[in-house]
Amino acid sequence: MAKIKLTKNEQKKLKDSLKMYTRYLPTLQLKKQQLQMEIRAVEARLTQLKASILSLEAEMAPWIAVFAEESQFRGGEGKPLLRIKTLKSSDSNIAGVVIPSFEALEFEVADYDRYFRPLWIDKAIDAMKRILSVHAEHSVVQRERDLLSNELRITTQRVNLFEKVKIPQTRMAIKRIGIYLGDQQTAQVVRGKMSKRKVEEQKA
Repeated sequence: MAKIKLTKNEQKKLKDSLKMYTRYLPTLQLKKQQLQMEIRAVEARLTQLKASILSLEAEMAPWIAVFAEESQFRGGEGKPLLRIKTLKSSDSNIAGVVIPSFEALEFEVADYDRYFRPLWIDKAIDAMKRILSVHAEHSVVQRERDLLSNELRITTQRVNLFEKVKIPQTRMAIKRIGIYLGDQQTAQVVRGKMSKRKVEEQKA
């Protein structure tokens, strides 16, 4: 802590600062708790999505050889039959943090003649849509977790700063000034009494 002036004005400024710290700390602690709860919920969602990805990959395992037939996944002019058009997401505010929320993955399917395509092509396209959607959501939720984790780190640092540094140091400084001012007042009283005694002795 910077060097403090041992004055009443300095003591008052420090008391005002202490009030601000003690008023602000509960807000920070509440924010920290809220962020921790949100991160737990996001971690649970990531676990669910990871399980869904593994399940879909297992479901698609028999199709791997089929997907190797690249020509079957091309439409007119050699364009891919399935293309990601847009990733729809929205922003929401959690504990003062703006985070993305996954809504949907929109696809564009090229025109193709079903009479000249294998019977499995429709199911293959549907399976690819599902796994791409889950992967996209997983990516967005990971981003959400990263943003919340970063905010939790900053908030925790601030809580520690207030709890372990600012509040204890300010209380100690206020006490130190109080002791000093008390000593000064006592010394002044003693000097006053001594002066009075000398005056009285001179009169006698």
